Amino acid sequence: MIISRAGEPLIRVLYDESRADLRDPARPRPVRVYQWEPDEPLLTPAPLIVLSHGTGGSGGTMTWLAGPLRAAGFRVVALDHHGNNFVDGYEPEGFLQAWERPRDVTFVLDTLAGEGPLGPVGAAGFSLGGYTVAALAGARLDPAALWAVLAGEVPVPEIPEFPGAVDAWRQKYPLDEAARRMVDGAAADLSDARVRAVFQVAPGLGALVTRKSLRGVRVPAGIRWGGADTVNPYDADTRPYLEGIPTSSGHSAGPDVRHDDFFAPEPVDPDARVRVGGEAADFFVRHLGGVEPHRGGGGGDRAEVSRSGGPAVGA
Repeated sequence: MIISRAGEPLIRVLYDESRADLRDPARPRPVRVYQWEPDEPLLTPAPLIVLSHGTGGSGGTMTWLAGPLRAAGFRVVALDHHGNNFVDGYEPEGFLQAWERPRDVTFVLDTLAGEGPLGPVGAAGFSLGGYTVAALAGARLDPAALWAVLAGEVPVPEIPEFPGAVDAWRQKYPLDEAARRMVDGAAADLSDARVRAVFQVAPGLGALVTRKSLRGVRVPAGIRWGGADTVNPYDADTRPYLEGIPTSSGHSAGPDVRHDDFFAPEPVDPDARVRVGGEAADFFVRHLGGVEPHRGGGGGDRAEVSRSGGPAVGA
């Protein structure tokens, strides 16, 4: 355990005995967690928000979301997804077997529940983390579409953080029946009934989730995206969630906001992640209840768009 300075997270590494370390199968899968406690929790136990980082990122860099959530009275936990975070390094499975990510969250919730009451739970994710939290609400990947990508039948852009990731995956997993059965696991129900609301920021994998599974999502889903996002473009990645989830609503973070503006040191719009962080806090206040709305970062004057294309109610 590490505590750096006042206001910074407690950091610890948990081990999921049910899954193997990608580098050493004799060891359990590590999941690093960053835990922030609210300064003034307004409920006991404080509502909990779990954060899932984007491709190649880290839970430790999610302070733009953790900060306003903590200020609003939430307990916040962010994860490092094994094989897909820059702290420990990259493995092809970490990038291409995204269905393991929601299992990380459920494992952490199980661990925390064993240590004490959780309170109401929400989940928020950026980029690939956006898919992660949608999966916790019931979204499922299409294994046939995913297999087409892994088998090279459908060309996909290179992953900047891991060029050649698909080729590296194929070297570890020949395209045989065993690999096909493993990929079929992407269609599993990874929902967690404890998660009562989800918030997606510039979500990924929208083109690979099944429309049927999205129609089955019942918890509130808030969505934000960048109007100039070329990494997870609106039509390919955000629109399927926004139009497919019956409970979804959201709006663009701005016409010039890029994907990188949510983590880059010099964003085009320095206020975009501040606004979205405040809006996330307001969203969870409405849907988990019991804490005060965030002040100073929200976009209350901006109309939400529902899955029908009109203004959303109560989103």
